[in-house]
Amino acid sequence: MNLSDYVLKFLVSKKIKDVFLLTGGAISFMIDAFSRNNKIKYTCVAHEQAASIMADAYSRFEPNLSCTMVTSGPGATNLITGIACSWFDSIPAIHITGQVNSHEKLGAQPGTKYTRQIGFQETDIVSITKPITKFSYQLKNPNEIKYILEKACHIAQSGRPGPVVIDIPMDFQKTIINPSKLVGFKAPKQQIKTKILNAKVKKVIALIKKASRPVILIGGGIKISRSEKKLDQLLKKLKIPVVTTWSGVDVIEHSSNKYIGNVGVYGSRSANFTVQNSDLLLCLGSRLDTRITGGTPSSFARNSKVVVVDIDKNELSKERGLKINLKINEDLSVFLENLNKQIKVYQNQEQGKWLKKCLDWKSKYPIIKKEYYNQKKFVNPYVFFEYMSDLLDNKSIIIVDAGGNQTWALQAFKIKKGQKLFSGFGHQPMGYALPASIALAKLKSKSKIVAINGDGGIQINIQELQTVVANKLPVKIIVLNNNGYGIIKQFQELYLNKRFEATTSSSGVTNPNFKKVSEAYGINYNLIKDNNKIKQVLKKAIRSNKPEFIEVLLKSDQKIIPKLQFGNPIEDLSPLLSRSEFTSNMSVKTVARSKKYESN
Repeated sequence: MNLSDYVLKFLVSKKIKDVFLLTGGAISFMIDAFSRNNKIKYTCVAHEQAASIMADAYSRFEPNLSCTMVTSGPGATNLITGIACSWFDSIPAIHITGQVNSHEKLGAQPGTKYTRQIGFQETDIVSITKPITKFSYQLKNPNEIKYILEKACHIAQSGRPGPVVIDIPMDFQKTIINPSKLVGFKAPKQQIKTKILNAKVKKVIALIKKASRPVILIGGGIKISRSEKKLDQLLKKLKIPVVTTWSGVDVIEHSSNKYIGNVGVYGSRSANFTVQNSDLLLCLGSRLDTRITGGTPSSFARNSKVVVVDIDKNELSKERGLKINLKINEDLSVFLENLNKQIKVYQNQEQGKWLKKCLDWKSKYPIIKKEYYNQKKFVNPYVFFEYMSDLLDNKSIIIVDAGGNQTWALQAFKIKKGQKLFSGFGHQPMGYALPASIALAKLKSKSKIVAINGDGGIQINIQELQTVVANKLPVKIIVLNNNGYGIIKQFQELYLNKRFEATTSSSGVTNPNFKKVSEAYGINYNLIKDNNKIKQVLKKAIRSNKPEFIEVLLKSDQKIIPKLQFGNPIEDLSPLLSRSEFTSNMSVKTVARSKKYESN
């Protein structure tokens, strides 16, 4: 069998149905194999970065691996942004890159070991991607193919998942191999230390029963471990407030009488007050990065017993001022199954009062304020996402990009049960939403797919509008246009004395005419200029069974409210509350604020 045919047959056995690719000389033999296999298809992209982002998005929803194929050199290096997204967010994906012929590689011929390049477009993609993959390997001989494919797929999906790269020289791709003589990979057996886990689960239950002000923090690890149902089972047994990170925002419906809000630097006041006043914090699937804890981790949940469950022991050993009282190094799915078996329905009077207090904070400090509706000129993004929340059904999938558009969406969008909202959270590149929405439109054809972009981010992968058109995908492409990089402008206003370098049109950042752009691709264009037009235009565009481009005009100085100013603990968000109101919300001792903002 031709090696390329064997690779496709293997991918089919792993239930991979769609490969995202861009052709080139060094991958041509591999792609030619699709002509001989009708059980697997491919989607052509306009840029390899888009392919890796599509694979990343696809694997967030599909329990099987996603896959890309690209050529050597620039084709392979263009994958790096999407690979990094998968690495930081623990998403399994397999990236197959073509490489120059084995006899053309560095070191293959005498005197070539230390030269920079021998074969055309030769690049050492293995060394480049090793820091952001779980496994990166260049095939040494064709008969390794079964072992390497099986090993790569196992590594990608086991433990803390992540991306893998397999680099295949061009001459190997057309080599004839005998599948019956190939050696396979034997995966090591996973061992669960049941006694240790049982003991730690008993400690967790004891802490829950003892706590007066407990809170559960949900992160993206719940989705990665496919533990949503097990979490629901747990939440039904407890009367405890729940907060989420950005990557866990769609794990619980926001109308739940236990959901308080999103926590962290751009979180809600209610969620931050809840965490900071707690006496027990149970963290499920969050690595507690500084977007959650703030810039001074020692002030985070400072009077709380902090319990963290994480499959990656390295996340539990970080020493940067963050206090963790009980570390549980375990797969969340295994942990929750054990906890659900041991814990009974539990409620006490103090916890009931605590939950009511947290819900009162949620009511007292809403993200979307009434005065936002009175804005006459331009669209208020908080109002926009309020309306969008109402219009989208429970099967809808919303993909947000990076920057202000992402933050407004995550602050204001109200998740219904069954809806999904995500982004490339850990790496957070501009240009993520559009290609990600294409992957999801192919995978979830019965869902409304909405891509939220900024005017800067849409231009990073704007070429993929052609991929939308070519595949006739009814994606709703929304561009929040504030004529510049709004989130960086807010940073410059706070910390750089309003020197708006490289963020506005006057400093070189400009936009095309988005109406002409969308029309050039043959996509229907819609414009929303103010709050009064939101419902009418959005309703029509979302109901359409064709792709729609929706430009939303925002004020150029539109702010993210609330947000944390550097140096303050997360409960003290800006705009700052009066000191009397702030202290009235605190059950624990307050800590010093940054002196720079003391007068604010």
